[in-house]
Amino acid sequence: MRMINPTPTRGLKQTTHAHPELCFSCGTCSAICPLNDAGFPRRYVRYVQIGAYDRIMANYRELWRCLHCGLCTATCPRGANPGEVILELKNLVVNTLRRKDHV
Repeated sequence: MRMINPTPTRGLKQTTHAHPELCFSCGTCSAICPLNDAGFPRRYVRYVQIGAYDRIMANYRELWRCLHCGLCTATCPRGANPGEVILELKNLVVNTLRRKDHV
C-alpha cells in the first residue's frame, strides 16, 4: 500500500517558483526533454501532485540526469515550471538522505 501525502505540494510551493499543482499532464515537458525517458520530468511532477514521495525516493538517482536546460519550463503551457520541480526534488532528496534516521 502506498502512502499519500494529503498536502503534497505545500513544501515545494513555499520555497520556489515551482507550481506542480498547475500541471495537467499534457506531456509537453516530456516531449521536449532531451532525456526523453519514460515521461521524465512529467512523471515526477505527477508524483509531487499525488504526494508519492516513496516513489521519488525509490528512483531519486534519476533526478540527477536532468540537464537543467530549461526547455521543459519554457514550453510548459500552464507555468508549472517542471525544471524547478526537479530542482526542488533534488533538494528534498539531499535533505532526506542527510537525516540520521535515513542513513
